[in-house]
Amino acid sequence: MDVTPLVPEGRQTIQAYGEGGFRIAGKRWLGSVLVFPERTVTWSVTRFDEVDVEALQPVAQQGGVQILLLGCGRQAQFPSKMLREALRAQGIVLEPMDTGAAARTYNVLLAEERAVAAALLAVE
Repeated sequence: MDVTPLVPEGRQTIQAYGEGGFRIAGKRWLGSVLVFPERTVTWSVTRFDEVDVEALQPVAQQGGVQILLLGCGRQAQFPSKMLREALRAQGIVLEPMDTGAAARTYNVLLAEERAVAAALLAVE
């Protein structure tokens, strides 16, 4: 029995991470990225302490995102209460975790057709 999640064609599944970037939907991305179900964009953030409301504005502008997975790098870190509340006011729940866990969780939620996006800090 095949237990691989079925993901509609064209969706941005995360296939690999490391070496300073990601492979998403068959394309190699260097550096940090913002991943949405139908597109991926580069993200200028390189360190966790750069993650703030302004850095995550493209997620709010995207619209329709209910869950934002924050890949914090090699280990999970806890974002400020102000950031969490600012996103919550826009209907977005922020879930911080290490980048690997965020990539895997994103794929699962994408397969479940949840309103998810991922903000992923690149790791070496």
